[in-house]
This record gives sequence, C-alpha cells and structure tokens, in this order.
Amino acid sequence: MVATNVNPTTNSQQLTASKLAELRVFMAQHNLDCYFISAVDEHLNLSVAPAKQRRAWISGFTGSAGDLLVGKNSAWLFVDSRYYEQAELQIAPGLMEICKLGLEGHLNLIETLEKLAAESTANKPKLRLGFDPFSLSVESYKNWQSKLTQAGIELIAISDNLVDKVRSHNLAQTAETLAAIDESPLFSLPVSLTGESTEQKLTRVREAMKQANIDVLPITNLNQIAWLFNLRGSDIPNIPIFISYAIVTANIAFLLTNPQRVAAEVKQELPGDVTLLPYAEYQSTLEKCVSAPQKIRVLLDPKHTTAGTYQLILNQQKVQKDAVEIVFETNPIEGMKARKNPVEIEQMKSANFKASRAKTRTFKWLTEQLENGSILTEFDVKETVERFYQQETDFQTLSFRTIAGAGVNSSIVHYGTPSPEVRLKPGELLLLDSGAQYLGGTTDDTRTVAIGEPTALQIEHYTTVLMAHINCAMQQFPKGTTGAQLDAIARGVLWQQQLDYGHGTGHGVGAFLAVHEGPNGISKSVQYALEPGMVTSIEPGYYQPGWGGIRIENLYVVREMGSNNDTVWYGFEPLTYIPFDRKLINVDRLSQTQLAWLNKYHSAVVEKLATVCDTGTVEWLKKATAV
Repeated sequence: MVATNVNPTTNSQQLTASKLAELRVFMAQHNLDCYFISAVDEHLNLSVAPAKQRRAWISGFTGSAGDLLVGKNSAWLFVDSRYYEQAELQIAPGLMEICKLGLEGHLNLIETLEKLAAESTANKPKLRLGFDPFSLSVESYKNWQSKLTQAGIELIAISDNLVDKVRSHNLAQTAETLAAIDESPLFSLPVSLTGESTEQKLTRVREAMKQANIDVLPITNLNQIAWLFNLRGSDIPNIPIFISYAIVTANIAFLLTNPQRVAAEVKQELPGDVTLLPYAEYQSTLEKCVSAPQKIRVLLDPKHTTAGTYQLILNQQKVQKDAVEIVFETNPIEGMKARKNPVEIEQMKSANFKASRAKTRTFKWLTEQLENGSILTEFDVKETVERFYQQETDFQTLSFRTIAGAGVNSSIVHYGTPSPEVRLKPGELLLLDSGAQYLGGTTDDTRTVAIGEPTALQIEHYTTVLMAHINCAMQQFPKGTTGAQLDAIARGVLWQQQLDYGHGTGHGVGAFLAVHEGPNGISKSVQYALEPGMVTSIEPGYYQPGWGGIRIENLYVVREMGSNNDTVWYGFEPLTYIPFDRKLINVDRLSQTQLAWLNKYHSAVVEKLATVCDTGTVEWLKKATAV
C-alpha cells in the first residue's frame, strides 16, 4: 500500500525514459512489438521484495497493483480507481499513458492490445507480445490465449525477465544494490498458535486430493505454503512468508527453499514425509513428480499458479504422450486457510485487541496534542501509532505501510508516504489506515477523524459512510451468501446519494499471514460464499480529489447465528474495538437499528479496553463514545 504526494523530478523522468529505452533494445533482440510488465513476482504476490519490484523500478509508479505495457514507441500503465490520483502524481506526462480502468474512454490491457493489433501493417500481420510466464497467472494466460490470439497477437513467453536484464545492467553502473531475498531464517509456529500440526494439515490436503482424484499438487502461493508447513519468514515486506515452492503427492511433500536458512530445530518440527530441497530444483522436482508409467492428474489453481508452472506441465504432457492430465480447480488449501479454527480465531482476537488499544491510545494522544495547540504532521501520527503497536507484546512488524493522509491526501486510497511537511489543519480530515503483525494474528483497521470542528459536508459524508459500514456489519445472511451480495448491501446508502467508492467493501485477512487473503471477500466480483471462521474487513469509503477522503474499517469474523426454517444464518462478530469520531456523526440520520448497533459497539469498546487501559484513557474513551 504505497503512494506519494511528490511529483516526479526532471532527473527521475530522464532516468525512467532511459530505462524504457534500454528495455526496448532487449525487446528488439526478441523481435517484440510489446512487452508486458506485471506488478507481481514469481509467486503472484502484490507485496514483493525490492529485487522483484520490476514495474515500480522501471516506471516510477509504486502502487501495489497496476500493470505496464511497453511498446516500441509508447507505454501504457493500467490502474484501477484506487490509484487514479497516485498514478497522476508519479507518472510524468509523455512517458506513458495512464489507463484508468473503469472510466469511459479508457481501454484495458486486452482492448489496448487489440487496438494495436488492428493497426498493424499488412507486412506484419501478427503483433508479438512478450511476457515473463512466471509473473502471470494461469487464469490471465488462458484469457490471453482465448482473446488475443483471435486478434492476431502472438504470445511470446520469455523465461529471462527483460526488466531484470535492464536492471542488472544499471546496477553495474550505479550504487544501487539488491539484497538477497531468500536468506532470512525461518521459524516454526507451535500448535498452540496454529491449532493444527503440519501433519494434520497434510492429511487434510491429501484427503481433498484423493476425493478429487489428484496425484500431484504444486503450490506456488507463499501464503499457502507458510500455512501448510506452520513456518514463517521475512522475505516479503510486512508479510511473514518466505520464498519457496511446495509439491504434495500421496506419499511425500517437497518444500523447496534455501536450505541454509532452515535451522536443525526447525527441520525437526517437519513431519518425516517432508523433503527439503533447494529452491532452484523446483522445475526438475515437478517434472519427476509427473513422470510415471500410469496417468498422473495434476491440480493447477488458475488464480494462484503461474503460467510458467503451467508450461512446465504442458511440456511434460508432450514428453509423456498425454499421460499427464491437468485439472484446473481452486487449491483446497485456500479454503482451509481462510476458515480459521478456534485457536486461530482466538489469536486473531488477541492481535486485533492489541491493535485496537494501540490505535485508541493514538487518538487520545492526537486529541490532547491538538487541544494543547501542538503542531502535528502526518508523519507524527504515523510514528505515534507505530510506536504504540510496538509496545504491545509479541509485535513482529507492520502488516502494511501506514496510511496517514491529511486534507487532500486523505482521498488517495493507498497513500503510504506520510509527510513531515504536511501539517494537520483545522477543518480538514485525517484518514489513518494501519495494522500490525503479532505472533499468531494480523490486524487492519481504518478511522477517519476531524481536525478541529468538522464542516457540514464532512459530517454528511462521514455519516453516510458510517451507515454503510453499520448496514453491512449488522447484516445477518443465509448460508451460501456471497461477498458480492453483501457488497451491494453496504453500497446502497451511498448509491441513494449518487456516491460510491472504487475499492471493494472488504477483503479476507490471514492469521499471521497476508493482510489481503482470499478466496473470501466483500466486493462486486467475489462469488465465493462467506463461511464461519472467515475473517473479513468491512471498509466502505468516499473519496473526492481536492477535498478529501473517508474510510471506516473494522475486521470481523463470520459466526453462525442459528437456524430458522432449516436455513442456517451467519453474521459478523467484531475483532476491532476503536471508537468512531462522534464529532462527525449526525445521529439524527441513523435509524433506531443503526443507532442501537452503534451504541452497543461503543459500549463494547469501553468495556473491553477499560480492562487494559489506565484511568485517563478510560475517561477519554467514555467521552469519545458518548453519542
């Protein structure tokens, strides 16, 4: 979650132009018309190590999502509404076109390529598109195959990432260095934190494989690997995972990472059927697993497996003369990981309670500083909340870069560079979106507060967003309800005023893993049903460039609420306990049901935090929650 409020300098523009020019030299060597640069790494992570931040390095755009297409003379950056402002701030005019996905007149990647193909001359009927197959999902690759080949576009998989080649050449001429990404030591989590041993998890995975008649399960998603083996690391910023591959068969499980960073005591924690191998042996190990006299069925998760792995299996299909069958299904680990067991839920409760206390202490500090006339900046707020996070027991790291946007910066959805130069001014809003990783649990929450006395329009919009949050949070829903259905419930109150927000209403959250986790979520596109044990955020918002932004976010765990007429009903239990800014709430607009929910929530905030806070903080809490 990274953004900036600083326009690119002339030097940075020239450097970006130089990088693109060098990339085009390599493109010409492969006879490419275009080259696709993804935001993700070889494991499809959006949060990537500095050495794998290829799109950010070559373009200057640091948003966590957004792909780049480089042509012979032009370039196109594709971003969704979360990054419209950020892209405008970070991309120099003339270097590349910003394609704002979802806006009228802005083409997406497929449409842009189809347009380029249509403009090709008769002397070159096929447009050649190069890409790194290990930075593209199977789902995207198959979509390209079905749409782009029809448009006369030839897909050219290039195993050596061309941006890496440009970067390697630049490193030789500059002081820039890239730290190794697979040397941090791994550590194991006890069953007291995970609720289930690795052996038990492997048994469940193999049972799922057996039911689906699957012989080989390659795992490329790092969160799935960390969860399965009860191991954690620090290769990826803010996510306790590690660079690795895994392959599970009926009798053996391979874990492929840097063996030198796995201590003897950690190895002893692994079951006897787990074989530890070097990361570089993934291809050869996978090829051996699918080589057998009998037919082998391999499961590939289209969303979480790379096209590179897919092509490895396709090559073995040819060698084995179609003795290898590919089954495209969701990896069973994804759902297992999302449905938290009772121990994981308790760990999530504990972690989010600590984060709630830290955030509450931050807002008490903020209130007192402003009342005393102190001059504060975005950076001051960021430093304070992070200090309070660190003071809680079992703190590991942040779960993402803190977003502390004041005034107009609050409308930049993923504004992740709080500035020591931007002061908090009366009459403006402050949006603070932050989270922490504690041993066993991950946190994420957002509050928007008024600096000084709020305006009528700020109260109006804040109350609308709060109503949207409450409507979703208090909603009971029958078994089988999808995230898309709940998303519409949240947006309804904003839609009535012709307002909306570009991001999803909620995302799944891992247990001491990624702060964004599937398959569950609450958004227009999520068709996966919410189930008990799943943790999700609820975070409606409103953003107006030049005015400011509002987001209100809690984490919730899905709970069973009972049954009626043979229908099982679910609901949300809060994990986050932080007061809302009462100065921004027009209670006259709330229905009796909404007001009852708000009062009950605020009572729970005071009741729970009173047991762990000093008298001064408790008194402040009572005033802050008096609606």
